[in-house]
Amino acid sequence: MLLFQKRFHAGLVDGAVRLTFRQWTRPQVKAGGRYRVHPIGVVEVDAVSEVALRDISEADAKASGFDSRAALLAFMAPVAKKKLTPATRVFRVDLHHAGDGDRVATAMNDQLTDAELDALHARLARFDAQAPWTRQVLTLIGKHPRTAASQLAKHLGQETKPFKARVVKLKKLGLTQSFEVGYELSPRGRRFLSLSA
Repeated sequence: MLLFQKRFHAGLVDGAVRLTFRQWTRPQVKAGGRYRVHPIGVVEVDAVSEVALRDISEADAKASGFDSRAALLAFMAPVAKKKLTPATRVFRVDLHHAGDGDRVATAMNDQLTDAELDALHARLARFDAQAPWTRQVLTLIGKHPRTAASQLAKHLGQETKPFKARVVKLKKLGLTQSFEVGYELSPRGRRFLSLSA
């Protein structure tokens, strides 16, 4: 889990906030890691590096959700164990919002056993009982990630609301993830499709 004050949440979701600076003694996150940020879902870390305060720019501060570099340093000062100086080392974390976090543990697990694969096939077969749609929707999301649901629905000649309801069913199985705009196949979903080709 990564903690952020509520005032940073909207920026994390819309991409305005894509950096954070932390005064850790050692890295608490790693590149490629996904961390829950309650209540907005999950952020994924793109890079972690150690920098001196003097190296933090105005642009970095704004990408961290602050109006200025001075505001960022003022925010950091009260939690510092000792007086901040230009040489003080902090961890720079580049990150991005990575979905609403529903069933994250399941969605991130792409090591499907034969039993899990069979169970997924059986569940999707029930969804497809009246008219096949599951593979079509999964494939469409795979080809058009983070595309508005209304646009995806048009590809299939469907109304947006019933299309979204179908995606929710797939998300509950850990096969897709929702974003501020559109969806992506989860690692589990990609693995399922590759094994079911």
